Amino acid sequence: MSLNHAELVQANKAYTLASWQAQKEWNPISMVRGEGVYFWDADGKRYLDWSSQLINVNVGHGHPHVIRAIQEQAARLTYAYPGIATEPRARLGELLAEVAAAGQTSGAAGQTGGAADQTNRVGLNKAFFTLGGADAIENAMKMARLATGRQKIMARYRSFHGGTFGAMSAGGDPRRLANEPGVPWVVHIHDPYTYRSPLYRGRTAEEGDQALVDQIEETVLFEGPENVAAFLLEGYSGTSGIIQGGDVFWRGIQGLCDRYGILLIVDEVMSGFGRTGEWFGIDHYPAVRPDLVAMAKGLTSGYVPLGAVMVNEKVAGYFEDHVLWAGLTYSAHALACAAGIANIEVYRQEGLIERAREMGKVLRAGLLELAEKHEIVGEVRGTGLHQVIELVKDRGGQEPLSEFNQPLSRPMQAAAASLRQDGLSTFVRWNLIFCCPPLVITEAQIQEGLAMIDRALEAAEQLLAAEQQL
Repeated sequence: MSLNHAELVQANKAYTLASWQAQKEWNPISMVRGEGVYFWDADGKRYLDWSSQLINVNVGHGHPHVIRAIQEQAARLTYAYPGIATEPRARLGELLAEVAAAGQTSGAAGQTGGAADQTNRVGLNKAFFTLGGADAIENAMKMARLATGRQKIMARYRSFHGGTFGAMSAGGDPRRLANEPGVPWVVHIHDPYTYRSPLYRGRTAEEGDQALVDQIEETVLFEGPENVAAFLLEGYSGTSGIIQGGDVFWRGIQGLCDRYGILLIVDEVMSGFGRTGEWFGIDHYPAVRPDLVAMAKGLTSGYVPLGAVMVNEKVAGYFEDHVLWAGLTYSAHALACAAGIANIEVYRQEGLIERAREMGKVLRAGLLELAEKHEIVGEVRGTGLHQVIELVKDRGGQEPLSEFNQPLSRPMQAAAASLRQDGLSTFVRWNLIFCCPPLVITEAQIQEGLAMIDRALEAAEQLLAAEQQL
């Protein structure tokens, strides 16, 4: 006999632990089935999945092509230890090399670069398979340190690279603080946060980007370039609020890598596989030449756990003659690789990369209309189906509606409650509402979600007005 919502939640709370929160505060939505951009709880209530779960179910729930591929692979072979060659492992590696090259040579909408930049980027042609995004980051950092003989990794304060110890240390997300000190060789740098960073005050976005690059170069010199193995940067910023530098910032980072022999690790765990309207987030910046790219999430759309690190010829060449001191029991899992192959086939056959780009324009237009209507919307950021709205008490003063690294304010709680009541599932974090639906979403479904956000903003505004009158 199936459990209803209350019974299912109680059973989960009784026998399992939830991440990133005190257990008594866990009040989850239940989920028993999903289809496309929707899922249903145990009482039959339908939710619009406005965040693609953890911004990973890119092809939507229950895609028949992916399910069939998993079933067929399970009937043939589910597991081989990582020292064995398998067909799905080889085929997925080949496909990843193809899509990396396709993303690098297709040209990025709205960015400069040119054919020379694009040609130089081709060469990410070998993959090391992991279980997910965090251990892809762990292994990317290992590879960079081994290949360079240097120790330090430089990463942004407003970033998240995973919950394992090294990845958490590399991320600047405040969730790292509870377990510090972490690994000792991570150095944090500041962010291209045009909306709030004091470095951008009185400057254009381009001038602020250049000032930030100059500051980062100074940090490199303080740490000693001979000690810095790599920069670790998200290809397109995610969990920290989709805070993304422009072409000047990224060209500057590439210039520092070239000048000081520093490798560039690009974290595409969240922004990869069409999320931003390109194969990878970094494809918006054709002049950038990553040495290592970490990926997961949209690689299988969460159907089976899988991550990967793609490396260029320079890094791969080092490990031809040197031991790759890395390994995982479930690396290159046959069933997971089959799911990855099927996902790439869906992206290609259904034109989901281009679809994300076009539906992203619809989403952004709708979010900007909401910003015109609601004074609490301070800024809309992002591209493709990877967007966020930042809420403020006063648009002129930019005071956040909820403070960084603090519990949600009552107006933000009101917004979150409204969304849940209406049947929209997404991240409401600090003063941010994330808008990252599956790539299969339609224009009508986008309008459905925007109407729910409209009502949530009204609820937050009403409570804010009541508080200000006290």
